[in-house]
Amino acid sequence: MRKRFLLLLAALIVLAGCGKRTEDKTAGEAPAVLSMETLNSALTPVAPEDKFRTTYEVFVYSFADSDGDGIGDLAGLRSKLDYINSGDLADRTSLGCTSLWLMPVFPSPTYHKYDVTDYRAIDPQYGTMEEFRALLEDCHARGMTLILDLAVNHTSVEHPWFAAVSEYLRNHHPQAGEDSLSLWTEEDLEECPYLDYYNFRTEAGNGYAQLPGTEYFYECRFWEGMPDLNLDCGAVREEIRDIARFWLEMGVDGFRLDAVTSYYTESGEDSIRFLTWFNEAVKSIKPDAYLVGEAWENQQVYARYYASGIDSLFDFGFAGQDGIIAGTVKGSRGADSFAAALEDEEALYASAAPDGCTAVNAPFYTNHDMARSAGYYAYDDGSKTKLAEGLNLLMTGNAFLYYGEELGMKGSGRDENKRAPMYWTADPESPDAEYLCAGPPEMEEVKMKFPALDEQAGDELSVWNYCRNAVRIRNSFPSVARGRTEVIESLTDKNVCVFTRDSVLIAVNTREEPAAVSLDADPAAEGYRSLAAMLTTGEEPVELSGAELTLPGYGIAVITKSE
Repeated sequence: MRKRFLLLLAALIVLAGCGKRTEDKTAGEAPAVLSMETLNSALTPVAPEDKFRTTYEVFVYSFADSDGDGIGDLAGLRSKLDYINSGDLADRTSLGCTSLWLMPVFPSPTYHKYDVTDYRAIDPQYGTMEEFRALLEDCHARGMTLILDLAVNHTSVEHPWFAAVSEYLRNHHPQAGEDSLSLWTEEDLEECPYLDYYNFRTEAGNGYAQLPGTEYFYECRFWEGMPDLNLDCGAVREEIRDIARFWLEMGVDGFRLDAVTSYYTESGEDSIRFLTWFNEAVKSIKPDAYLVGEAWENQQVYARYYASGIDSLFDFGFAGQDGIIAGTVKGSRGADSFAAALEDEEALYASAAPDGCTAVNAPFYTNHDMARSAGYYAYDDGSKTKLAEGLNLLMTGNAFLYYGEELGMKGSGRDENKRAPMYWTADPESPDAEYLCAGPPEMEEVKMKFPALDEQAGDELSVWNYCRNAVRIRNSFPSVARGRTEVIESLTDKNVCVFTRDSVLIAVNTREEPAAVSLDADPAAEGYRSLAAMLTTGEEPVELSGAELTLPGYGIAVITKSE
């Protein structure tokens, strides 16, 4: 009935010659009904100058291939940079993300490149240092920052440090002491200083592998191809400091830090102390550098890592198919619970950060280690996928978007499937087909649920256009990323949540059925009477008439105070 009413209302408006914007109507006329695209196109997005950004995560291997070898590269990424940010945040052909995170680009024997052999070079599969510098310059020219993925918990077994240790131990067979603290003699360390770079023992144990041809076992908590570094070694710390300096002085804006909870096995306090040291080391080189850490734990655990002074930690509590976002969209968690979780975590992170430091939350919905979100919802026509992306992109902090999520790409099971090629086109005759990648070795066939970018770009109701609008809203209202969430409990229930965030009021309908909210019902909503932006999953728009707000199924409204 409601849809029929809206269609009739629209027809009457057209017949009466009143198809103008609400602000142009004469007294007594029914308000014009604006679509998501029409309303949001009037926004004025502004490039941020702080760390509260929208960051696009790219796996270079699978993003864009420039030379036809099937492997993505820096030149291909640079050719597609306008897709991420064209330099004009009002550009409707660009996502408008304001930061770029590159998964590891250093030389490595594996496709994923988390086992590094040289921290001061670019993997030849991806290109040259000159091409990296050109990409960095292009990002900065667009007002974007660029951060690199840095794994200092471990190296590759093929790293020159470990190779030197392996050769020494196979050829010299030093006598191991009973105490691991005196495993090497001073003479051993003089002949091979890298002995102290890794953690060795003379007995087998969980998380250790035997070095072939020797009596020694080295720590390798992830797999035997990635030996763990001894982060208590002063020389190792100086190496890490110099690596950070190399990239920061080149102009890189910061680092994504891999596996910060694994710096010390079963010792969170030691890991926090090392992270404190690294944060101070980096900020002494570049005070405004941005650091975000991967602490794949529950929220209470990773919140503790803010004590290090680090800028951000990934918000795992909200992410993945079992996280707060997916639970809210599936209906296993109410809208009221979602809003309360926002409010609670902001207070938690603020209290965990040391004096003088600001905790910049790093919300994300999926990443390269998680099944892609389009597979979370059975029989979804795209509405649930869209809503979930909207919930993520309207969280506070520096929001992260994994490449292809804005298209609703699929991929689950083995890690290679989660890192499938960017879905530029399904048409082999399209100009974009030349950028398609082959995908990681051993990747299984991944059948996509939603169309490729070239088809979605022209559809106002596509997942792509929804995500682009969400980023536009984020760029247009600074308080969305920087404000403090305050839930209006009297207007919030299991289906709808309403909260303010400094200068805006946000209302979210997490269910398929439309919902009505009277903003007059609570003084906290007083004055919020101007519909400034909306996110809708279908053709039915958000409507605001006076204090009466109508949200379509899965609809989101951003409301400001009337002047």
